[in-house]
Amino acid sequence: MPDNPYGFAPPDDRPIPYLHRIKTYYQTLGYGKPYEWAHYVDSPFTPLSKPVAASRVALITTAAPYREDAGDQGPWSAYNAKAKFYEVYSGDSAVDHDLRISHIGIDRKHTSQEDSNTWFPLPMLRRMAEEGVIGEVAPRFHGAPTNRSHRTTLEVDAAEIVARTKADQADVAILAAN
Repeated sequence: MPDNPYGFAPPDDRPIPYLHRIKTYYQTLGYGKPYEWAHYVDSPFTPLSKPVAASRVALITTAAPYREDAGDQGPWSAYNAKAKFYEVYSGDSAVDHDLRISHIGIDRKHTSQEDSNTWFPLPMLRRMAEEGVIGEVAPRFHGAPTNRSHRTTLEVDAAEIVARTKADQADVAILAAN
C-alpha cells in the first residue's frame, strides 16, 4: 500500500492563515478588537433556470480601476490604500480594462499578481462565450468595494450590485474576489 493512499497534500502544504492575518491587521489599524469574519451557517442555493451554455453571465470583481495618481499598483506592488475605491462601479464588458489589486490585503508572498485573469477574468469569459461554454457575457461588469464594513457591504454595496446585475438581465454572476 502506498504511503499516501488517499492522495492527501504533503504536510508542508497548509492553508494560508488568512483569518488570523486579517484579525491581526485590523488590531494594528487601531480598531481595538479583531475583525469579525462574516459567515453564515447556511447559504441559499438556487438552481439555475437554464444551462450555463444558455445563460447570461455577469462578472463581479473586487479589483480596482487603475488610477495614475494613486502610486504603484503594478504586480508585486505593496499594499496601496490610495488605490482603494469606496463605491460600486460598472464597466463595459465588451472592451478591456486596466484593473489592479494593490489596494487589497492579498497574500503577496504566495500569490502571483501577474495574471489578471485571476482577479478579472473578463477576457476569458468573452472567449468562453465565443466557444459556447456560456451563453453570453452581461453587458457590464461590476466592481465591489472592499470596505470591510458588514453593514455597508450588505445594505449598500451588495444591494447596488444586485440591482445592476438584474438590470443587465444576468442569469448568473461570478464573483472574482481577491
